[in-house]
Amino acid sequence: MSDKKLTILGVVAAIMVIWAVVQSRISSRSQTAAYKAGYLIQGLDPTDIDSIVIGTGENPLTLKRQQGRFVVVNKDNYPAANTKLNELLTSCMDIKTTELYTDNAANHKDLAVTEETAQSVVKFLKADSSLITGVIIGKEREQNTTSYVKKAAYVRQVSNDNVYITPEAPRITSRAMSYIDDKLISVNRSNIESVTVSGPNEIYTLKLDKDDKVVLENLPAGKQLKDSDADDVFEALSSLGFEDVQKQSDVGERFVFDRKFVCGLKDSTVYTLSIAQKNDTTYITCTSEFTDTTPVTIAVDVEESQEELRIKEAKLLAQDKATKFADRHKGWIYRISESKAKNLVKKLSEIIEEPQKPEEPEPEISDPNTSVAE
Repeated sequence: MSDKKLTILGVVAAIMVIWAVVQSRISSRSQTAAYKAGYLIQGLDPTDIDSIVIGTGENPLTLKRQQGRFVVVNKDNYPAANTKLNELLTSCMDIKTTELYTDNAANHKDLAVTEETAQSVVKFLKADSSLITGVIIGKEREQNTTSYVKKAAYVRQVSNDNVYITPEAPRITSRAMSYIDDKLISVNRSNIESVTVSGPNEIYTLKLDKDDKVVLENLPAGKQLKDSDADDVFEALSSLGFEDVQKQSDVGERFVFDRKFVCGLKDSTVYTLSIAQKNDTTYITCTSEFTDTTPVTIAVDVEESQEELRIKEAKLLAQDKATKFADRHKGWIYRISESKAKNLVKKLSEIIEEPQKPEEPEPEISDPNTSVAE
């Protein structure tokens, strides 16, 4: 056979290979032209959801409904934040699909829409652990628009082989703390009556004077307060959050809570933090109480003024808030950041100092070349 014929046969063979690949792609993307854009999940009733599983592997993140609210199973069933749950649910239900890319399960691995290769997997389950629905978010790809670049991605439902393209994939995390409200206490400086810090060998109390300046009770003789450091301690609960949480019963005797931070408010609420430090890490337990035990009574035969009613209402609300705070945080240990912890455990020696001595004026030196007239 001549070289010319061999060349022709080679070209024909190459064309046939290319044609086979094209046919395979066309087959795997059947019905795309007829697909109508919509949402990946439709008709999901949130009240049917008993648990949500995020991620894969041996220890996925699990959010489970308990006594009418969701808890984070991976964090000893600590309450989940409703706002974070709503964001997760909305992110999944808002996934828009613009194109049916393939209905062939053989393509799932290449598109990273298997449970083992996916960027994100979210499953919504019933009380009997059966699947309601779920989403798998796979590989991303750039999608140019007229004004900016979005990240499109391949997505599919857990129970369906159809893979779609969404113009903008949601970012879904399987980090447990992302579904917990990490804010503990937030009090305004103007509402604080006093702050008392105690450790193994000392105790001191800070208050505000009539000029709204932080002062130290029983200031040692010959010392002065370091205003900036004292302010940091006084306002330590202005925005206190935590980095991790665990059940107190799981800790045993590993932590020694030998420090306390007590913040009393003008409305008779008192926050008490017990503090333990181990290996440069700080842990706290926290509670609150309402110290005004005078009962609130509403007069039946006497008309009370609006101001009197307002004061009584404020007292009842503060009392209720303190009770709910104590119930919510009872039995939990929180790990807080070093930046937050340092203002809770400052020693007395760190907020006082020796008064600065006034600088003595330098003696005047006369110019020897200057004559003095007699």
